[in-house]
Parts: sequence; structure tokens; C-alpha cells
Amino acid sequence: MVELTIDGIKLEAPEGSMVIQAAQDAGVYVPHFCYHKKLSIAANCRMCLVDVEKAPKPLPACATPVTNGMVVRTRSEKAIAAQKSVMEFLLINHPLDCPVCDQGGECQLQDLAVGYGGSESRYEEEKRVVVAKEMGPLISTEAMQRCIHCTRCVRTGEEIAGLQEVGMLNRGEHAEITTFVGRAVESELSGNMIDVCPVGALLSKPFHFKARTWELARRHSVSPHDSLGANLVVQSKMDRVLRVVPFENEAVNECWISDRDRFSYTGLYTEDRLTHPMIRGGDGTWREASWSDALQHVVAAMNAIREKFGADQIGGLGSPTATTEELALLARLMRALGSENVDFRLRQIDARLDQALAGTPWLGMPVTQLNELDRVLVVGSFLRKDHPLMAQRLRQAVKAGAQVSFIDSAADDPHFAHIHQRMTVAPSQIANAVAEVAVALAEAAGLAAPAELAGVQVSAEARRIAESLSSGEKVAVFLGNMVVSSDNASVIAANAAEVAKAAKATLGWLTAGGNTVGGYLANAVPANGALTAEQMLAQSLRSYIVLHTEPAFDSDYGARAVETLKAAALSVALTPFRSAAEEWADVMLPIAPFTETSGSFVNAEGRVQSFKGAAAPLGETRPGWKVLRVLGNLFQLDGFDDETSESVRDTVLAAGIESRLSNAINAKPALVAATEGLERVTDVPIYRTDALVRRAEPLQQTPASVLPTARMNAATLAKLSLADGDSVRVRSAQGETVLPVQLDDTVALGSVRIATAFAETASLGSSFGQLTVERV
Repeated sequence: MVELTIDGIKLEAPEGSMVIQAAQDAGVYVPHFCYHKKLSIAANCRMCLVDVEKAPKPLPACATPVTNGMVVRTRSEKAIAAQKSVMEFLLINHPLDCPVCDQGGECQLQDLAVGYGGSESRYEEEKRVVVAKEMGPLISTEAMQRCIHCTRCVRTGEEIAGLQEVGMLNRGEHAEITTFVGRAVESELSGNMIDVCPVGALLSKPFHFKARTWELARRHSVSPHDSLGANLVVQSKMDRVLRVVPFENEAVNECWISDRDRFSYTGLYTEDRLTHPMIRGGDGTWREASWSDALQHVVAAMNAIREKFGADQIGGLGSPTATTEELALLARLMRALGSENVDFRLRQIDARLDQALAGTPWLGMPVTQLNELDRVLVVGSFLRKDHPLMAQRLRQAVKAGAQVSFIDSAADDPHFAHIHQRMTVAPSQIANAVAEVAVALAEAAGLAAPAELAGVQVSAEARRIAESLSSGEKVAVFLGNMVVSSDNASVIAANAAEVAKAAKATLGWLTAGGNTVGGYLANAVPANGALTAEQMLAQSLRSYIVLHTEPAFDSDYGARAVETLKAAALSVALTPFRSAAEEWADVMLPIAPFTETSGSFVNAEGRVQSFKGAAAPLGETRPGWKVLRVLGNLFQLDGFDDETSESVRDTVLAAGIESRLSNAINAKPALVAATEGLERVTDVPIYRTDALVRRAEPLQQTPASVLPTARMNAATLAKLSLADGDSVRVRSAQGETVLPVQLDDTVALGSVRIATAFAETASLGSSFGQLTVERV
């Protein structure tokens, strides 16, 4: 620590820190544009010039390290004169168009110009004009002439997203920010460039000219799209959500959010939105109904099924994007009706996994510790797309020297500075690849490998991963979404637990959706040998209640799930969107998306985050937890007297959380027999993960949501006598489809990568298994 004085305040600051950081810690504001606490120092704008004693001229506070005995004056005549001069230069080419600028009211340049700008300009020459650059459907650059070249956007892309998509061309007054070779910005964190821009050069294209900042009501909320639970500020006008921006929370999302979190709101008010209860008539036509009539119809029909066929013919299907309260009441309703058939894990197909889990699977550590890890193994995860902000934290760890290795079936680029080692194998061989690492760790420690793994031949890649893990102090093994949806999930988990034990590492799960941990805590999982979601959709029950789910895209069964629900005597859909259910449902009940209801999500680290509705429910929409509570009352069941969502939440959490979180695995390591023929590698594209995101038109216009292809590496294509661009018929055990071929050398040998959650691939069903491919 060094001692210094800033504006007469004596303080201590860490050695190597900058004057501007020390000033902020002391509560002294230094005007600035290019400085950002999460980005590297650029010292471009010079707005932070301060008067340092014994220095011949003002120095930039953001690039001047503190020294012992330093005396700094931020408000002296010398400092203010320098700051005003810089402001005059910055405004030379800046268009004075505040009345029509979307940034008006929250513009850093506008605010500082009031304090440091002149009352009139001395500049009489022509101002420059910068042609707008095409950056895709999310970022507007219509007024790039406002840019002051702070390069915050450039550094955000390179340092936070890990992808240098924008940069500065030319010099002096000809300098301009642009994309490289005319490409659109494609990063899943690109919207953060809008937030960090201190002027109106980069704006939100979906929000452009929709409202003024002072017209917007603001409510704190939580993202439902992935297991981080990013904190949001949802902004609305006249009860319509018009914008979403990050709420800063260092313990969760810092000051960033993903584009999925930022722009999914654009799917809220589509023509597809269900606003009235609907009942299907005997002739198959839909009619609007009152809430009373719709609920009474559900109760009467379900009671008849229960009396005639038994309660075990009723099933409840939830979603990891539903709130804890909704899932708790769904489970409570099912059990009060006499059925244990309730599940929210629509992509889990390995029934053995439940027996292998000793408790609620979770991250295994606080989110903030991701930055501090020095050795990491990620198994079965499309990390950058599945968990964008967790990938960002690991990216910062890699910059600090961490070694991150991957075992997967498609070598997606995580945009790290360096990947230590990667094993890309067919899906059926992921368990065996993890076993290789476990054996290598045992051999390195001079111990005998588990008897179940006898005969494993350790590859050079596995040995290098083992060497990395054994050399670390803060070590973690993370299991991704692909592991959970694997038909060998229990074996992969057991082998990974063996790796974690041998490496003295923390075992963690990168859980799917915003509320997987909350779903377990709400007990929305089958018990006493009852049916899982996969079994419910395979065995054709008589009646289903389906919550926040689009079965064709959200379940592993795809199109077959729709056929199962259509065949049931009564299928009840609690959904915000009509097209999510009108093909298979008998009753559709409009329930609120996360922006229109109160509730809570429990993120991967076990953090409970509650929120209120940010806008009034649309039409006759009702919060899902209220609909389920009223159903319980109409069935005349006990335990449905909660008046608030907080009451439901407190009941769920009364037993505590920490004691219920456990990543212990009650299964022995094992090997999996090799599969002959082609295997499917399935990813859920980042903008196809849930019903709301799938209806967000700007996100669907991005390259991440292009129609699926059959992606294979060069060797696999050569073996099948196929070429890039060919059309092929792909068959699975469930169905078939025709797709174009795409050469992709990141895909494992003998595998075909085909995205799910598209209508074009729903007929293929299961995310895993064998495929046949033939030219059309």
C-alpha cells in the first residue's frame, strides 16, 4: 500500500493502482470517458487530466500509477482548465443533436459537457460525417459521427467477449470505429458494447426511437435463460417492456449480461401471445373461455380420468425456466392428486442418473470463484453458448494463467487466449475419455486405478489433462448440459467424480435453464419409482399438465412428444404463447412470462434471487403460481392457501439450501462400449433455448440461429462420399429429415452435429443415438 493525498484527503491505495481508482475509492469523482473499471487502460480521451504536484503538466488519472507521497488535485485551476480544453476538442466534431439522440438523458458526454463545456462553440469549420456501419440486427450505428474514439467497445469485444470484431481505422480526425471486413458483430456478449459506449454512437437497434429514458419505469429482475441468473433492470412504458439492461452485481454477473438476456424481451408481444383461456371443442376448433369456465373444465375432466384410470395416469411437466414457486405448486398439485409423476428435466434421458445423485446437483462453488481457478476440466459443454457469462469469468481466469481443458464432441471455440488440451470424441466415448484422465491421474500418483477401469489405454491428450489438473491448487471439474442430456449421464458423472477425487478438485454441474437448482429444491422431480419426463412422454399417460414448455423443442422426444400429448385424453398447457400448445393441448391457460410475475430463481451456486413483475400481465394473462394455486382450491385439496409468491418460496426454502446441495455421486466408474455407425452430436443453439427466446425476432436474425445443417468433419464426409453443400436424408430411430451438409472439422470423427430446438430437426427426436445419412 502507498500513501497519497487527493484533494486534501489522505488515503492508502494498492501499489500499482491508478490515480483514478484511488480517487474513486475515496469518493472523489474524476471526469472520464475511456476509463472503465472492467477494461484495460487506454488513456484515449484525456478527460481525466489532473494536477499532480511537481509534474510539469496535467497527467491522465487513468494511466498514472500512485506513488508514495503523491499529491493530486482534481479541482485545481490547472486541472479544470485542462479538462475544459479536452471537452472542447471532443465536441469539435460531435453533432449537437441531443434532442433526437436515443442516448439523451443517460449520456456521459452530455452530463460532463454541462460541467466542462463552453456555452457556445468556437469551431466554425464543417463537422465530419461518418457513414453508418452494418453491425447486425442488435446494434445500431446510424450516428457513428457521435463517436469520441474512447475504444471502450473495442476493448469490451476483445477482453470480455474474447473476440476482436470491431476496431479503429485511420488516424486523427479520420479515425473511425468499424467492423472487420464488413462483417456483423456476432458475439453473444455484443450488447455490452452498447452499455459501455459513453455517447450515442452505438445504440440498441430493437429499442431505437421507442422511448426516452426518463419515460421508463424500472424494475429489478433476474434472467431465466441460463443458470447464472444474471441480474437485470427491466424498463417499461405504459406496461410494455421496451428495454433490458444489466443490474450490476459483482457476485453474479458483474456489470455484463448476454445478448440472450438483453434482447429476449422482444419476444414478449408477438402475435403469437396467448391472452385468453382457450378450450378445444369436440370438432377440434378453439374457443375463448372465461378463467372460471376453463379451470372448471380442467377440474371436471381430470377428476373423471383420476376416478376411472387412477391418479398415476396424470403427469406434470415443468421447465427449468419456470420459477421456484411455479414448480413447487406444480409438484404440490400432482402429489395432492395422488400422482408422483412430476418432472422439469425435459432433456434428461438416463434414468440411472437419479440414483447416482446424492442430492441437488449444483456448481459446487460461488460463481465468483470461477475467476480464481487455476486448473479446470470442462466435460460436455458448449460453454460459450450454454453459459456465456460463466465462460467470460473463465476467460479472465485464463488471462491470469489458468489452464482450461475440454472433453467434448464438438470443439467449439470458447474464445480463450489459450486452451490447454482438448479431447474431441464421439458422444458415446465421452465417459471413456473421462475414464482415461482418471487412470492417468492414478498412475501419476502411483496408485492403482479403479478396478472398473482396468485395461484403459491412456492417450497423450488425457495424460496432458491429468498433468494439468494434478499441478493446480484451485481445481474444478465441470459437467455441462450435454452430460445431463446424455444417455450415459450417470457413467460420465461417476467417472468425473473419480477424476475430481484423484485431482483433489471440486466437482460441479453447469446446470441448464435459470432454475434447475430451484426445481430440485421445489421437489419437482419424481419419487418412489414414479415416471421421469422422458418416461411420461414415452408411455402415453391419460392426462398431462404442461408448464412453460414447448415439448417439440424443449424435450428430448421432439415431435414424438407432441404426438404423445395429442393422444392423451386431456392435455392442459400453462403457457404464454399460443403456438407452443395449440397443436396438442385441449385447454390453454395464458400464464405470465418472467417479466409479468413475481417469483424466484435459484442459480447454479444455490443463490436465491427473487423479483417482482416489471409490467402488468397482458390481456387476461395470470401468474402461473396463482393459476396452480386456484386449481388446487378447485380440486378441494389441502395446502393451497398461499396468498403471495413469497409464502410459497418460504415454504420451499424452509428446510434450508446448503444441506440439500450435493455433488456426491453414488455410482462406480465404468466404461461404455463403443458404438458402431454415425452418432448424433446435439447442441441447443443459444437463441433456441426456450419459448421466449425463440420468439425474439432480432435474435433469430443472428448467425447463431441459422437453420440447422448436418455438420461433419472432412474424414467423415470422405467416408460417406459426401461434399460440403450436398443434401442428405438423416434418419434416427424416431424419424427422418432432409438437411444440407456442412463441413465442420470441429466435430468428432464418426459423428454428425445437428442442432435441436428447430422444427426442421424435431422429427429426429433424441439428442443421442445412431443416425444413418444418405445423399438425396
